[in-house]
Amino acid sequence: MLVRESSFTVDLGENGYLIGFTDDYEYPPEMPFGWRCGPATDANAVVLTTTDTGPLQMTIQVHDTPPAPQTSGEWEPAEEISLRADIPTLHLATLEQGDILDAWPDEEPPLKVPPSPDGYDWVRMRLYCHVDDPEPGIGDHGEHHLVQLWRAPQIPPVHPEITEADRQARADYAADSAMPVEDYTATYTDTHRGAQD
Repeated sequence: MLVRESSFTVDLGENGYLIGFTDDYEYPPEMPFGWRCGPATDANAVVLTTTDTGPLQMTIQVHDTPPAPQTSGEWEPAEEISLRADIPTLHLATLEQGDILDAWPDEEPPLKVPPSPDGYDWVRMRLYCHVDDPEPGIGDHGEHHLVQLWRAPQIPPVHPEITEADRQARADYAADSAMPVEDYTATYTDTHRGAQD
């Protein structure tokens, strides 16, 4: 049964968002290319969006039992992931270029998942996505995400199969993330010494 629902607009950065039960944010060591969502840590998920730097309509539902699947053809196939919820309050952050910003709207009260009568420390997250314009890019793409949450034991995730190109993109991202910051710096020589402005 539906316990609580919040709907609002999120202004996205360039790299999607983090959602889960921690505000200890870091860029994830792996991006779930080929999927919509994947684990960032045990407590939060990274969600990849079609929209780059634009609005996303988000609806978040808390249920006390697993909700029935959405059968409307407007949604992409659902993905599911288990998140550890040592704290009950849901957190949301956007992944900006080189920064992570809290994105829970000030006007929305905190959303909490009730404790499990069975003592589960885990929450199941089901993600549905719809995009009017499926071509990735900047601006409004008519993107809407429905996130459903309920207490449940940890079980394996549900995702579509990924392609070899997705595997390569994941490996490239992981290699870039592991590269020391010094390797991204460049030194330039001033060739205009003595020149006046």
